[in-house]
Amino acid sequence: MTNAQQSRQQEALKKASVLAEALPWLIKFQESVVVIKFGGNAMTNPMLSKQFAEDVVFLKLAGLKPIVVHGGGPQISKKLDEAGIKSEFKSGYRVTTEQSIQIVRDVLVNDIQKELIANINENAKLGVGMSGDENSLLLVEKFYVENGNEKIDIGLVGDVKKVDVKQIIDVLESGQIPVISTLGVGIDQKTYNVNADTAAAAIARAIKAQKIVILTDVVGLMEKYPDEKSLIATIDLNSLRKLMPSLDEGMKPKMQACLDAITSGVSRAHVIDGREAHALLVEVFTDSGTGTMVIESMDKE
Repeated sequence: MTNAQQSRQQEALKKASVLAEALPWLIKFQESVVVIKFGGNAMTNPMLSKQFAEDVVFLKLAGLKPIVVHGGGPQISKKLDEAGIKSEFKSGYRVTTEQSIQIVRDVLVNDIQKELIANINENAKLGVGMSGDENSLLLVEKFYVENGNEKIDIGLVGDVKKVDVKQIIDVLESGQIPVISTLGVGIDQKTYNVNADTAAAAIARAIKAQKIVILTDVVGLMEKYPDEKSLIATIDLNSLRKLMPSLDEGMKPKMQACLDAITSGVSRAHVIDGREAHALLVEVFTDSGTGTMVIESMDKE
């Protein structure tokens, strides 16, 4: 056997080993609904975006039922800047004005969602675009940031009060992948911007998902941010509640989304590093996993 043949054989054995490791997880998660919040660097890096789409199609073809929920922070900020509108954030939430909401919607639905569906459909024609403000998919109330006893108005930002689960289930049962833009409609019939992390959690709760995975731009939840060596691999609800007040503004909505999801019956919530190639598959199908996993209680593990 030549060196080249030996090298190919070793590579094939490595791949077989990876597939064998995935088998128990393939069995465990058959027919499971997994809500995936797509965001961060994975959204702005074309290679990572394509790899993410491949991962989502893999999940679907492996027997899971993925639901993709996306925001578009960096792209929205860029478009607003081009329009001469300054981006402002309070406690990690974007302040959304009447002037900016149409730009927000245009970026989410006509730019990001279309590109994501195109990437999914390059692998298999499975992507179906949905927007929370259409057909009352996401009904919202105006959201205020709380600072002690003070309520801070951040404009046209909504808090999801009801998810029309049937619309999403219809897409899943048709064998396709819902790709949901995080907008909502209020009782005033206005379109509201919805934080993608909190929207993903609301959808996961409503549809009774087995797992929610949030992609971000850091390794996960760190006890001493930004020290990556202080990564918390697993945390339960009690420990997370104690840690919440000390978290930076970018991480707070993500961990609040995880907390809300687990409190409402979702089995597992994960915050993973979207900068890593195929991070989603590593999380779902390997023993080691990646990032931070939130569970109800360490006692139940």
